[in-house]
Amino acid sequence: MPTPANPKLSFVIPFMNEEATLEELYVRIADAVAPTLAAGETFEVIFIDDGSTDASVAVAERLVATHPQVSLLELQGNFGKSAALAAGFTRARGRIVFTLDADLQDDPKEIPRFLAKLEEGFDLVSGYKQKRNDPITKVLPSRVFNWLVRSATGVKLHDVNCGFKAYRDVVLKNVRLYGELHRFVPVLAHWKRFRIGEIAVEHHARRFGYSKFGGGRFFRGLMDLLTVVFLLRYGRRPAHFFGAVGTLTLVLGLAVFAYLCVIWFMGQSIGHRPLLILAVLLIVVGVQILATGLIAELIVHLARTELPYVLKREAVHEVAVLGPGLPHGEARVPVMHT
Repeated sequence: MPTPANPKLSFVIPFMNEEATLEELYVRIADAVAPTLAAGETFEVIFIDDGSTDASVAVAERLVATHPQVSLLELQGNFGKSAALAAGFTRARGRIVFTLDADLQDDPKEIPRFLAKLEEGFDLVSGYKQKRNDPITKVLPSRVFNWLVRSATGVKLHDVNCGFKAYRDVVLKNVRLYGELHRFVPVLAHWKRFRIGEIAVEHHARRFGYSKFGGGRFFRGLMDLLTVVFLLRYGRRPAHFFGAVGTLTLVLGLAVFAYLCVIWFMGQSIGHRPLLILAVLLIVVGVQILATGLIAELIVHLARTELPYVLKREAVHEVAVLGPGLPHGEARVPVMHT
């Protein structure tokens, strides 16, 4: 049976060792989606295997064989959630794209509520777990991390880590994923001036398998937060960041050097003073940081491949003119293009 064309909804679901949940997850998605689709509208579910070592791929292949809405992307190994999502996003054809975890902790019955929130004019809707059914070793670091994200970025989401999200396709076309930046898509989308919404979702305790969360994930999240903050504030003007740090360092060095010059003119020896070494070091480091900023600015300028804006629509009025090859006196009719 052929794959349905032009689906309204796409579900991008990475998984790793979730053989016990995939079939039930698909059934629950299909049941939740059915009332939201008009006649002739379809949906698709894209499963992405991120290096499973159990029978998850075999289960997904059975779903592909029996349901035309299902497709499977099998990665060569474990590349991480951001890479798996990026692979799924490139294949997603729906006007609205959902992401959710494959472990059944996210409940597909929330899908109609996400769609209703999008209809209020939002471009991205993120879920958050009001009542989390996770161990404290996972909940506490998540709360600390979310507080840091809100403080550093100004995006006031309760839970940026929640994988249950709905996107209009235009958002995904304008946000690039790499590293582990999947958790920061709302922040990156907000930077692109998309409207971000949030709804509380029901969260179930894990019934099968085990959590892939670990202490290393929290550390990587902090490093990615620093990356995102730098990209948001200085991604297009790195010289502003390096210039501020370099100028401060250079000014401190010159101030120390000026002080040493004053006491030297007063007859005191400065050759043996540690302050002289500090002054030279600060001046040299300041100049180097300023030069780094200029080089970074040059790299950004030469390597820029994306537009610094997102075009919502374009309206063009064609003025009536005589066209080459048109009969004498015949003109093009003015039209509005949108």
